[in-house]
Amino acid sequence: MRIFLTGATGFIGSAIVPELIKAGHQVLGLTRSEAGAQSLIAAGAEVHRGNLEDPESLRAGAAKADGVIHCAFDHSAFGGDFSKFLEICEKDRRAIEPLGDPLRGSDRPLVITSGTGMGTAVPGQPATEDHFDRNHPNPRKASELAADSVAEQGGNVSVVRLPQVHDTRKQGLLTHAVQVARAKGVSAYIGDGVNRWPAAHVLDIARLYRLALEKHEPGGRYNAVAEEGVSLKEIAHVIGRGLNVPVVSISHEQAQAHFGWLAMFAGSDMPASSAQTRQRLGWQPTGPGLIADLDGMDYTHA
Repeated sequence: MRIFLTGATGFIGSAIVPELIKAGHQVLGLTRSEAGAQSLIAAGAEVHRGNLEDPESLRAGAAKADGVIHCAFDHSAFGGDFSKFLEICEKDRRAIEPLGDPLRGSDRPLVITSGTGMGTAVPGQPATEDHFDRNHPNPRKASELAADSVAEQGGNVSVVRLPQVHDTRKQGLLTHAVQVARAKGVSAYIGDGVNRWPAAHVLDIARLYRLALEKHEPGGRYNAVAEEGVSLKEIAHVIGRGLNVPVVSISHEQAQAHFGWLAMFAGSDMPASSAQTRQRLGWQPTGPGLIADLDGMDYTHA
């Protein structure tokens, strides 16, 4: 298959490119820059110039493909400002419609990206693939609402929901937690620190995107979760070792001053299950765990 991939030069996308090529697919990667184009060519992919703000470039890329994986998300514009996060989620929603336009009425798959939190039905219970709250307070729901809209108009759409995606260079929100610990001189968790975050290695994530694409099951929702929940206390201890700083417990009242925008996540219990995903796709994650990657990170350059 010829696959149009957004986010092709990003953290996750750059792992998806070789995963698809190794499986015999061709990759048409979206990029706005010459540096991005050169990296795609070096990886063995074709180049499609455009960006998320240009619906015609998205529509044209999808029209050239047998399937589309949309993993681009403008994290760089977030910067901890949640008013911007709402705008970024709306930008993602607006990108999904033109990606789906050329695929409507066909079996050609569109795989879009969301977060595992969208599957949380009961606080403290693992999020599951078969749950989606259309009234969820998190603006990230916009991506799945857009996917449902494309599906209602004859598109074959499925969703990959991401946890903390990691290797020894990046670990999702925890990349910022390391920066906070470095700046504050302590690695902190809130209260007893037993709240959990789900996680998966970036190479396992890349394989899941490929499997979801090849399955092309209309309406499929998949949790890309290798570890259902790693405690924030355990995470704080490994960051403390890496930075050689004390590990401390802080109160919920202290969290905002210490963590800034990360505080609302640092105190959240967000476990997620991938039992249905593993059964439907035969996906078995094999990469290192989150703690192993945090342990293996070079903290002098992190």
